[in-house]
Amino acid sequence: MTDIAAQPTVARRSPRDLLPEWIAEARALLWLSGPLIITQLAQMAILATDVVLLGRLSSHALAAAAIGNTVYYFCWLMGGGPTAAVAPIIAQMLGRNPDDHSGPRAVSRMGLWVAIALPLPLIPILLSAGWILGHLGQEPELARDAGKFTAMLCFGLPFTFGFQVLRNVATALERPRASLYVMIASIGFNFVLAWALIFGHLGLPALGIIGAGIATSSSAVFAFLAMLLVIRLDPILRRVRMFDGFTKPDWGRFTELFRLGVPIGLTMLFEAMLFNAMTLVAGTFGAATLAAHQVALNFASVTFMVPLGIAMAATVRVGLYAGAGDTAGTRRAGFVAMVAGGGVVLLFGVAMALAGRSIAGLYIAGRTPEDLEVIALAALFLKVAAAFQLFDALQVVGALSLRGLKDARWPMILAGGSYWLAGAPVCILLGVSLGMGGLGIWIGLAFGLAVAALAMCLRFHLLTRRVAPVAG
Repeated sequence: MTDIAAQPTVARRSPRDLLPEWIAEARALLWLSGPLIITQLAQMAILATDVVLLGRLSSHALAAAAIGNTVYYFCWLMGGGPTAAVAPIIAQMLGRNPDDHSGPRAVSRMGLWVAIALPLPLIPILLSAGWILGHLGQEPELARDAGKFTAMLCFGLPFTFGFQVLRNVATALERPRASLYVMIASIGFNFVLAWALIFGHLGLPALGIIGAGIATSSSAVFAFLAMLLVIRLDPILRRVRMFDGFTKPDWGRFTELFRLGVPIGLTMLFEAMLFNAMTLVAGTFGAATLAAHQVALNFASVTFMVPLGIAMAATVRVGLYAGAGDTAGTRRAGFVAMVAGGGVVLLFGVAMALAGRSIAGLYIAGRTPEDLEVIALAALFLKVAAAFQLFDALQVVGALSLRGLKDARWPMILAGGSYWLAGAPVCILLGVSLGMGGLGIWIGLAFGLAVAALAMCLRFHLLTRRVAPVAG
């Protein structure tokens, strides 16, 4: 971790003197985060496409995909840490020396090595998803169909990790539009293929949930290959020449990716698996509750992509200042991102609170008694989701700002405590012990996010507090 706290304090300056720097930082954050936000939304559009198409196939297919995704995202997050470590490592390199190409090249090359190696122990988990879910108390038919879905995701996993490496390289080099173009193209590719394979169009067989899995993996292959093409065409990214000497190992960089990436992955895992575990708990309350939980969670995840894009930009902005040893810039970059991320989600919260039934109706096509029950429950869950939007934004911006400092171990510990010592017990207490069902689960999720937001933002403040207070 970069020891920002050990840097010398800066002289006191008046707020009027500092204002231009804060405005300039906000502009830089917006320039970098704008394409990242759209890219995240495009990525979620691909997932939402699958959810909507499966919801129109049947509530059973939607529920099976929901619990299957709990296993898939566990595997994705296990590999997501080392691939996410690419961005802060390269950002700090460029902060120290903007003309450095050899360092980013080595990190990029070893990141792709990681993308090849990581799926090997994870694919057997995907192939065993049906058995795993059946032994976790899920309905046998749902567990079996979920296993069929995850089995189709296996061949796309290495390409998913590879795309994340290439995307993080482009982000660290402040070329976020590269991945944006790829994800926009991937939306159309995934929609056409999923529509054709789920329902049997364009001369292809109607494979239902299996077709959705094939389409998802095929989209990952498409995105990786398209990203390679974009990198080849982009003059800035091409300078890195990341495939030069590809077979030559750099064990120092390889080890650094895991040393920083494993705690990053566990930090993400603690949060994601809380949500996924509560999806499994929701499944014990019946198919209607599970489907409603999935609808509300999917929409909340879509809106979360906006502060997540801001947070990803914060990683780079903080990393650049940290690499240059600029303490004041480091602190400014983090807090500008926190304000931006927290402010933008307020509008989404209002929409969730006031238009929950309309939002749920976008996912559920029918109006049978079962469908109406799902819509009503989803609208209720969205009201709670509206309340925790601010906490969710602050915790992710705080965590990814710390990532820019290469501070990974403490965020991992804070995430584990926030989600599993605070959030999970409240979920179980309210949802199961007190009989509140899905509503109790969502209140517990909000509580865990609030604790995480406070912990992450406070950690960033403490690490950068050596900046002298401004004159009043």
